[in-house]
Amino acid sequence: MLMQSARPLGELENPTEFIPRHIGVSEADEKLMLSAVGEASRRALIESIVPRSIARSQAMQLPPAVTEAAALSELKAIASRNRVFKSFIGQGYYGTHTPGVILRNILENPAWYTAYTPYQAEISQGRMEALVNFQTMVCDLTGMPIANASMLDEATAAAEAMTLAKRSVKSKSNRLVMAADCHPQVIEVVQTRAEPLGIEVALAGSAGEWNTLLQGDYFAVIAAYPSTSGRIDDLRADAERIHAKQAALIATSDLLALTLITPPGEWGADIVVGSTQRFGMPMGAGGPHAAFMACRDEFKRSMPGRLVGVSVDSHGNPAYRLALQTREQHIRREKATSNICTAQVLPAVIASMYAVYHGPQGLKRIAQRVASYTAILAKGLEQLGHAPREQAVFDTLSLHVGDAAPAIIARGHSMGANLRLYYGEYILVSLDETTTRAEVELVWKIFAKAGQPLPTFDAFEKGIEPLIPTELRRSSDFLTHPVFNTHHSETGMLRYIRALSDKDLALDRSMIPLGSCTMKLNATSEMIPVTWPEFAHVHPFAPADQLQGYAELDEQLRAWLCQATGYAGISLQPNAGSQGEYAGLLAIKAWHASKGQAHRNVCLIPSSAHGTNPASAQMVGMQVVVTACDDNGNVDMADLQAKCEKHSANLACIMITYPSTHGVFETQVKELCALVHSHGGRVYVDGANMNALVGVAAPGEFGGDVSHLNLHKTFCIPHGGGGPGVGPVCVVEDLVPFLPGHVTGGLPSHGVGAVSAAPLGNAAVLPISWMYCRMMGAEGLQQATEVAILSANYISKRLGEHYPTLYASKNGHVAHECILDLRPLKETSGVTAEDVAKRLIDYGFHAPTLSFPVPGTLMVEPTESETLEEIDRFIAAMIAIREEIRRVEQGEWPQDDNPLKHAPHTASALLKGEWTHAYPREVGAAVLDERRHAKYWPPVGRVDNVYGDRNLFCSCVPMSAYE
Repeated sequence: MLMQSARPLGELENPTEFIPRHIGVSEADEKLMLSAVGEASRRALIESIVPRSIARSQAMQLPPAVTEAAALSELKAIASRNRVFKSFIGQGYYGTHTPGVILRNILENPAWYTAYTPYQAEISQGRMEALVNFQTMVCDLTGMPIANASMLDEATAAAEAMTLAKRSVKSKSNRLVMAADCHPQVIEVVQTRAEPLGIEVALAGSAGEWNTLLQGDYFAVIAAYPSTSGRIDDLRADAERIHAKQAALIATSDLLALTLITPPGEWGADIVVGSTQRFGMPMGAGGPHAAFMACRDEFKRSMPGRLVGVSVDSHGNPAYRLALQTREQHIRREKATSNICTAQVLPAVIASMYAVYHGPQGLKRIAQRVASYTAILAKGLEQLGHAPREQAVFDTLSLHVGDAAPAIIARGHSMGANLRLYYGEYILVSLDETTTRAEVELVWKIFAKAGQPLPTFDAFEKGIEPLIPTELRRSSDFLTHPVFNTHHSETGMLRYIRALSDKDLALDRSMIPLGSCTMKLNATSEMIPVTWPEFAHVHPFAPADQLQGYAELDEQLRAWLCQATGYAGISLQPNAGSQGEYAGLLAIKAWHASKGQAHRNVCLIPSSAHGTNPASAQMVGMQVVVTACDDNGNVDMADLQAKCEKHSANLACIMITYPSTHGVFETQVKELCALVHSHGGRVYVDGANMNALVGVAAPGEFGGDVSHLNLHKTFCIPHGGGGPGVGPVCVVEDLVPFLPGHVTGGLPSHGVGAVSAAPLGNAAVLPISWMYCRMMGAEGLQQATEVAILSANYISKRLGEHYPTLYASKNGHVAHECILDLRPLKETSGVTAEDVAKRLIDYGFHAPTLSFPVPGTLMVEPTESETLEEIDRFIAAMIAIREEIRRVEQGEWPQDDNPLKHAPHTASALLKGEWTHAYPREVGAAVLDERRHAKYWPPVGRVDNVYGDRNLFCSCVPMSAYE
């Protein structure tokens, strides 16, 4: 046997091994695709598409790519610099036990975390059932009639509640009264949101101030129930006083506490907001966590965020769908009252499953244990001479210790515990479901003087009455629906989770070719660090020396993203792309004000822009002026010049998307930037399409002043069924001082306050993007961009004779997505773009983006992660559908009875005894031979949208509906 000659070590130690795992197209595949699009090389293709005037002058300066194992090892070292203390800080963040069955089968399961926002109802029934469970849980616990399917965090939920109240009540006042004992981060974000809208926030720091302010003029009041210091107030009389002013009462609340105390809906609250973090989601240095909003029934059509409703499908069966879609930003645009696009679906699913698993009795037991431990802690502290303030409390004690406070805090740190300093002389101690007897005794030890005998937990073994007076205790039932009273065994829970995920179509099953949404690989190695204790179990307001790992992660990721974008500074605080937009516009506004030009308030936005753009502009108090697009989908430069000249004195900025929303690299983007700059405005480049730019062009170099990035698109954080997201805001040098501050979290504010509850926003998912950048390096990131563009052009070219691409450059090429024009089909066959979208479900695909930005079209984005085999399978499905349309055009099938009009086809519909359609059953099934084993069966037929909005129902479906 001959010995094989030695190979160079460089071939055996391949640090770039991850790149071809992330990028689905091989070298051989690439040659075939280039041949199809008529280019000799990938480099030649890119140079023919990306305008040479904006091409990067130099490569990104990033660390060289490393293997998955090496990246994980390096990140583990960074994580180890975080110090995981026992947190008694509270302030809206608590220790929680994530049930293992939920951790493994939802949080760590790609069937759940790679799903997209449930716009396409028929393939989203599983996650929407989980969201309806979430809405029902929130309604039951708050005592309110309607709740939405999650908000971004508690602080922004309170800010959204403020604007919901402003547009819903009869009071014409511009004043908001807010209790100063709300969580400080909630107050800070509300103040940030209120200022550009001209809303005055009046803080009530004492009972006297509270009573005085309630006698005055206001449109809404925000009260804490319980307060940040733990106090539970009886707010019934206050609710009557507030309503007499034709104003709204907004309560920030805690769902676990509401299992024991009277729900706000029973004492007159109009809107209730809060966080579901303690229902199974780790603290994660601030997120992601699902906030909630519940409100009066009269407010439901103005409520921001997602709302899952119950409708019927084409067979008359109950089916879930997103309800009241007229609230979406792409319809309301500059008239929108909220810019929320991404919600927090994955954390909301986890919170709802936490309630399903524990049930009402389990939740109540957890809450009673917390309340009892709190009462025991109070008794022991009293014995030590530190009697807490006498007040009704659930989980938090307030102790006045005077000038001894710093020493006690320091003693806690020396013992591995974090207590909370409050107003200099008070210490707050919050307990949670993870608190042990030993930890209660630890708190006593921290407060005890030298030699002082310590209380023991054993002395309270028979229990002690919670510190909740009888008049404030809950008497009403909650979570009575069978779903919360059935799945309490692990077997039952496991099968329920699996049954729901089987109904859905996520990235783990097939390609999701959504234009503008970039549904790409979320590699397992990128996901692993999210649940490491060093990242998951630290409090966002722990001392800085305990968060050194997060600080290093933040610093490195910001530096890498600056390299990718060409900007000078970045904040990772915004926890969604929409919030990044908002923060960027606030930075522009603050910069103008610093130059003595606060009057500049005109925001130019092309007609093709994403709907969140005009919504964000409206939220910062800017006046939206729409500019035209030409026949090719480009910004109409003549119209832009006219608008710039008309509004020159007041021009604040322009918001553009690049490449354009139409999927084209506009050749005059540098001229556009120069034109706006010449009139004193700044240029906001929406980062939604950054997957077409990384490595080949940088907004900060070609004229952009501000951009946001969608880390849940370009940088691999999963969409999670509609969240979490991260939307960093990136700025040029002179705007760096105006990035979001966070006084509560120790970040100074220079004109722009906090935009998220936590200083690092959804910090726990930042390791995903760090891992992606570290394993790809500059070479891999640029290759990903180029292959994404190649894949889009391959699809456009292959489908060209069947569905023409609506917009392209002069040489026929597109960017990273293409818009297929289906509008002529309606005239020839009666088939609409929606029919094609529903028919794609039968072939096992999530549809491309439907009717945006042009009605009657499909916008396709393959991303770099898809294999040529999967891309070809999608092309084959689209061609097969076109052949079906031709049979309608030729009269073989009627326009009202063909496989497209009746799509999608459920298994039960195809298997029933009598078949009355003009086409055979096997045609309805749409099985592509090469994937017969992987057939996806939709759980419902086409959902009736009109019925759902006319008969709005947003809670768990009664069991009788299934009989």
